Amino acid sequence: MDNFDKKILEVLQQNNRLSSLELGEKIGLSATACQRRLKKLRQSGVISKEAAVLNPVVFNNYVTVIVEVVMKQGGTESIASFKQRMLAHEHVQQCYYVAGNSDFILVITAPNMPTYERLTNVLFLCDKNIQKFHSSVVMDNVKAGLNIPV
Repeated sequence: MDNFDKKILEVLQQNNRLSSLELGEKIGLSATACQRRLKKLRQSGVISKEAAVLNPVVFNNYVTVIVEVVMKQGGTESIASFKQRMLAHEHVQQCYYVAGNSDFILVITAPNMPTYERLTNVLFLCDKNIQKFHSSVVMDNVKAGLNIPV
């Protein structure tokens, strides 16, 4: 990966809807060179996903909740099972298996608090291997992103 690839990645993390021509103008390459480099970055897995980021205000101010989960027991099977359930649930935006006081940190969205309460039953209270969970409701999204400095 050279400096042009890094510049492409920096620009795309801000706006991935640029045409190859616009991208080329921003970083100093031809549109064809940008297309070729983009194809290589996608095929190699450097760019793992491209997605639209929706505005939660348009959807009646969805609630975002940060949840810390502590498991009763570790073990490959129970951890893998929890990961699979989180991967499959549409309201779980992010799931991190972490070291420290918690076993998992989740970012969950819900249209409102009653829906979130129902989610806690489905995701946590029905799981006999969850010792406890702690919810922090987001009051203001100061900064959210997945950008990686290149």
